[in-house]
Amino acid sequence: MQYRRCGRSGLKLSALSLGLWHNFGGVDVEENFRAILHTAFDNGITHFDLANNYGPPPGSAETNFGKILREDFAGYRDELIISSKAGYTMWDGPYGDWGSKKYLVSSLDQSLKRMGLDYVDIFYHHRPDPETPLEETMAALDLIVRQGKALYVGISNYPADQTAEAVKILRSLGTPCLIHQPKYSMFVRWVEDGLMDVLGNEGVGCIPFSPLAQGMLTDKYLHGIPQDSRAARANFLKPDMITDERLKQINQLNDLAQQRGQTLAQMALAWLLKDDRVTSVLIGASRPAQLLDSMKCLDNIAFSADELAQIENILQQA
Repeated sequence: MQYRRCGRSGLKLSALSLGLWHNFGGVDVEENFRAILHTAFDNGITHFDLANNYGPPPGSAETNFGKILREDFAGYRDELIISSKAGYTMWDGPYGDWGSKKYLVSSLDQSLKRMGLDYVDIFYHHRPDPETPLEETMAALDLIVRQGKALYVGISNYPADQTAEAVKILRSLGTPCLIHQPKYSMFVRWVEDGLMDVLGNEGVGCIPFSPLAQGMLTDKYLHGIPQDSRAARANFLKPDMITDERLKQINQLNDLAQQRGQTLAQMALAWLLKDDRVTSVLIGASRPAQLLDSMKCLDNIAFSADELAQIENILQQA
């Protein structure tokens, strides 16, 4: 495993981090997600990323993770970076969503109880709140650090202008913004329109989520939409996103990945890690073997100028 410094902080993260968004909830098989967590840690993944509402049902991923921490990882807390977030709907009523100080502090208290922790290493505000003053939300993150409930704070899904302002406010409060978690992949590149420059200039780490575009950047969709795929279930990935043009791109990218001695998924992860402003890439896994396969991306994260030009040409076709 490679470890990268997070922005201009003293913290290093594993180049790949494990996200518990899917496959770790109350509806999932404990034997399987326990094996995924063991496989990750045994292979040097030290960062485990959660949020208050991960499940389903909401909160169950944190509960399950806390159980395994107590039973299997009790002696390894100081070898782990554990993060959580709040900002999306967690409970009904006016205090269970968005970015108020009331919600963020209450939510983290609940998360700590579910996981059986005294503190998380990183706590994020999960998305911008159009109605709460940014100063209040950032003051809540500062308070959480001063209370000892988080060591570092970050933001997620913030555009470039709001990121710059949030970083400025946090710095003035004495609690730097450690990291930003945006949606970023070969197929979703909005972060390149200013956000990555802000993060690089301000010394803030970047940890992309959905690096495989909900599975589109794998070999799963080379020949259409399988019946057991995420697109077939139409949850986060809709069938109408798998157009003929997109399938053509996927196949062309897959051909290039094979020339590099990689799977499409491995190349897509390596493509993100080529940027030294990216601290870590957040990956998911439905089984241990899938996790091990993704980790092979670290064997080749260098791209020639010709390869990058070919990728860019393919991506510009849509």
